[in-house]
Amino acid sequence: MAITAGGSLNSVPAPQKQTLNTNYIDFTASGTNWAQQYLPDLMAQEAEVFGPRTISGFLAQVGAEEAMTADQVVWSEQGRLHFSYKGTMVVAGGLTSGDGGKFTVTTDIDGNDDGTAGDDEGFVMTKHGIRTNDTVILSSNNKVIKALVTEVNGADIEVEPFDAANCSGLSTDAGATTCLVYGSEFKKGVSYNDSHSGAAPAATDARGANEPIFKTFTNKPIIMKDYYEVSGSDASRIGWVEVSSEQGQGGYLWYLKAESDTRARFNDYLEMSMLEGIKGSGSNDADVFLGGNGRAVGTEGLFAAIESRGNLTSGVTGVNAATDLAEFDAILAEFDKQGAIEEYMMFVNRATSLAMDDMLASMNSYGAGGTSYGVFDNDEDMALNLGFSGFRRGSYDFYKSDMRYLNDKATRGGINETAGSEAIRGVMIPAGVSTVYDQQMGKNMKRPFLHVRYRASATDDRKMKTWTTGSVGAATSALDAMQLHMLSERCLITQGANNFMLMK
Repeated sequence: MAITAGGSLNSVPAPQKQTLNTNYIDFTASGTNWAQQYLPDLMAQEAEVFGPRTISGFLAQVGAEEAMTADQVVWSEQGRLHFSYKGTMVVAGGLTSGDGGKFTVTTDIDGNDDGTAGDDEGFVMTKHGIRTNDTVILSSNNKVIKALVTEVNGADIEVEPFDAANCSGLSTDAGATTCLVYGSEFKKGVSYNDSHSGAAPAATDARGANEPIFKTFTNKPIIMKDYYEVSGSDASRIGWVEVSSEQGQGGYLWYLKAESDTRARFNDYLEMSMLEGIKGSGSNDADVFLGGNGRAVGTEGLFAAIESRGNLTSGVTGVNAATDLAEFDAILAEFDKQGAIEEYMMFVNRATSLAMDDMLASMNSYGAGGTSYGVFDNDEDMALNLGFSGFRRGSYDFYKSDMRYLNDKATRGGINETAGSEAIRGVMIPAGVSTVYDQQMGKNMKRPFLHVRYRASATDDRKMKTWTTGSVGAATSALDAMQLHMLSERCLITQGANNFMLMK
């Protein structure tokens, strides 16, 4: 009988009493070759090298959340109270021969008409609110003229100056003109619809009543989903790395780490979608893929809402132009034209935040080189404060905060590096609440300028819905795995976008 010895019995004789790689296991080699005789100093705890990795929390600071039960949210906002338009003016005889001039309305004062001549944002009468016998101010070619409206024919407005001598120097085609209604004047003993000559006015010249436009906006929610899956074997397999997560979970089961990361990533996606979301055109491939059937998919996020209905600043002196007060003075002038809300939160990236600090420090005549920022109790333990959390300019208060989303290289911070003029360096959000008419409630409501609407009913709350399926844990199916599902259906409502400012 022959006996064949195994080839891996670790039975190599040693002439001396010493540790050899043939006598001990190797913890570093791959496979089953455990030939390392020295036990490593095992650091089981996972190092957190990126600090807090989540970027969510921005909307929680500036907005609110409310439930809804519809496929879209509709709200209305006030139009402007006064009539101010942009257009072109053709001068007959220099406005001095009694023939007057013709002002043609092309857009409302904000310049966001729908392409129809005379489309006004707040009031209409044949597409604008200018009427016969209105007194107007016309600004063109460095001239300011005050005149009386003598005839209205659609978008064409006939005007006669009160001071023809002041009109000298205007060319026959005065070009781009701004028109502001500041009042009216009538002859004695005439009614509203009598013409300036006393005769019956033309049908297009009648002075009608101005009615406010019912101005509405809409947004639709999007459905977001994600899931994590781990097999039953891996869920019960212990590791040597002690994991920790943003949700406070810990232990030596690696699937806890992966599950927590998936959940944290999904929470960030909820906020990032409310910031970056845009609506489709209704006819592109994305719309078709998502079953739009001719209707636009997607949702309007914060950045898209401000670019569409709000204000943009690219600076006065170039990229990151918050290095002097010129940009802020221009911003104040724009806010004065809007709601004149006097408190603003600024969420900016790191470069813009530092530029603002340097700008404010330079206002101190003793701060050359940045050595006397802030206010101190000069003692030996003084820590030099080189930053500012806010400032006041004119009647406006600005409060500054860093926005992690704009700094993190894995989010917008990385995109901004190659975005050029499209890089977003910050956003200014008005503090407080706005009053709007809510279609669902049927009454005026006070709400934050920003708030998230999520789908919810008595049977299904889709604000942040999670559930588990599979045979691991609470068994729900024959699948030898655990599946963690996450779902949310939501949209962002940006009210009063004309009071917001996007810094690019």
